[in-house]
This record gives sequence, structure tokens and C-alpha cells, in this order.
Amino acid sequence: MSDNLPRMDYRQHRRARRLVHECCNYDGGNCLLLDDGEPCVCVQSISLSLMCRWFRVAVLPLDGELAAALLYRGSRKRCAVCGAAFVPKSNRGKYCPGCAGRMKKLKAAERKRKQRQKCHALEPFKPA
Repeated sequence: MSDNLPRMDYRQHRRARRLVHECCNYDGGNCLLLDDGEPCVCVQSISLSLMCRWFRVAVLPLDGELAAALLYRGSRKRCAVCGAAFVPKSNRGKYCPGCAGRMKKLKAAERKRKQRQKCHALEPFKPA
């Protein structure tokens, strides 16, 4: 096999083994793709590296944090809110997709609050 296959530590391996059950080629511990008449054990469930291309492309993206940790080691970042690993869509990305929407709402509310405060829209009306 290739030398540049991503290697997993034990925690990552456990998470990947849980994901193997989501694979459409998984059949009771055996891999349907490798089946040539005799049942063959799923390679991804017993290996500490990402050997199965189908798993890498179709199943691993179901766990975004694990995919970022294994496939995008050099380009991943940590979320400023929750600390989860993610692959940013641009070089300015600070938040994971789960926190990005929430932070966008909070920043917009803060920006509008400052804007209203500047124009004195929140002060009571005092006739002259």
C-alpha cells in the first residue's frame, strides 16, 4: 500500500469502527466489495490506517471532525467557540459549521445594538 495513508490513534480508530457500520458495503463484519465467493473481513474495521477508498470518500465525511483530523491535517483549524477541528471554507474561517450560524446571529445583534445606540434610537423622546 501507499506510504502516505493517514494513520489513526486509538480514539480515532474507535470512532472509525463505529462509522464502518454506516457503510453500504458492510454486511455483518464482512465487506461486500471484497467478497469473491468467500466472506472477507472489512479492512477498515481492523486497520489503523485509512485503507478503504470507499470508506474515505463516502462514509468518513459523516463525522466531520474525524474527517478533518485525518484527511486535512495541515489545513484544519480549531473552532473559536467549541474547539472542534474543522476545515475552513476560506482562510478567514474561525468557527465550525455548527457554531457559525449562532455566531453570525450574535454578531449581527451586537452590530445592530451599537448602530441604534449611535443614532440614539433607544433614548426616550423629549419634546423641546
